[in-house]
Amino acid sequence: MSAMMYERLWQALLDTVLMVGTSALIALAAGIPLAVFLVLAAPGGLIKAPYAQRSLAAVINGFRATPFIVLLVALLPLTRLITGTTIGVWAAVVPLSISATPFFARIAEVSLREVDGGLIEAAQAIGCRRWHIVRHVLLPEALPGIVGGFTITVVSMIGASAMAGAVGAGGLGDMAIRYGYQRFDTTVMVAVIVVLIALVCVVQLGGDAVVRRLKAR
Repeated sequence: MSAMMYERLWQALLDTVLMVGTSALIALAAGIPLAVFLVLAAPGGLIKAPYAQRSLAAVINGFRATPFIVLLVALLPLTRLITGTTIGVWAAVVPLSISATPFFARIAEVSLREVDGGLIEAAQAIGCRRWHIVRHVLLPEALPGIVGGFTITVVSMIGASAMAGAVGAGGLGDMAIRYGYQRFDTTVMVAVIVVLIALVCVVQLGGDAVVRRLKAR
């Protein structure tokens, strides 16, 4: 590849990291509260809100059942309303965040459900309030599973960000389509695939290392 293409590949990598990183932080910030509410409001939980729990679960299932490329197109009006455009890195952050949040919330919910009920009962027995149980029992005990689930979410978002390149989102997917596919440049296509694989490996190895460290506490 020429020096110019190397520069474009580097910029595409930075764009992908920016859009995935921003979307991942939004999914993390929104997904954990959703997961905590789903667990607390479940039958036999600490909150009595069955209708709200079922409604939220239905909404989450609806977003998870919608393929990302369909969601991407369906959210174009909302994306334009929030970012003022439907192309570029920041336009891709909107559908990526909305798609990843329900996915991560369900994974975090599973991790929270696996916390030993005896610990929660013990916390209740010594007078811990609901927030203290969440802060000092549920989240710390489920943290390795939540981190592992967040890693899976980020990896899936890297794939989705490449898919978003089909509608001009920028990043590695956009470069692969514009130069690799439309201009039949096999070298660019292979280079983009190699970078995507390397990026996924780095994220997965980093996530696994954090999980091992948390489990060894």
